Amino acid sequence: MKGIKVQTRRLEEELPVDHRLSQVYRVGAGLMGLVLVTFGILGFTNNIPFLSTHGDTVAGLNTNGALSTLSVVVGALLLVGMVIGGNTASTLNMVLGILFIVSGFVNLALLDTGNNFLAFHMSNVIFSFLVGLMLMVFGMYGRVSTTLPHNNPYWRQRHPEQAAREAEAARAIAAGRQRHPLPRRGVPGTG
Repeated sequence: MKGIKVQTRRLEEELPVDHRLSQVYRVGAGLMGLVLVTFGILGFTNNIPFLSTHGDTVAGLNTNGALSTLSVVVGALLLVGMVIGGNTASTLNMVLGILFIVSGFVNLALLDTGNNFLAFHMSNVIFSFLVGLMLMVFGMYGRVSTTLPHNNPYWRQRHPEQAAREAEAARAIAAGRQRHPLPRRGVPGTG
């Protein structure tokens, strides 16, 4: 169609590179990564068969060798995201959060079947939902909302023209204050 300009952006192009919110993304990835790696290592110490559908209980959750391996791999991936930080950690938190929630639903359907290759019990399903929700909250914090404040780096990146106008107005106000300082009350000769 002529005259219609289609604008496409990748998610990463829309996000600011350096901002304070990076600490939230790093903490979220690091905490969840540490929990998963610890759970996986504890599962390895019990010498559970790799694909046992019954597994063994570790830290209140059921596990087998496959789930322990998967936990260590995903936990290590989150720890790498923590080290990288920024948009990478945020996006990684969101994607893995969604995958944890999907995993919870899939494994809920596989409970008490012969296809339960990760030896999930109901406590694992609930844990999967909780970790998924926490990762999504950490990943979306300050990034997803209909009412982001105008000083939010994501809002400024998504509205560059208006952000530039507001920044120029703020500079003009600041310059005006420097030329004409406000009178201080109680100081003789200033009003």
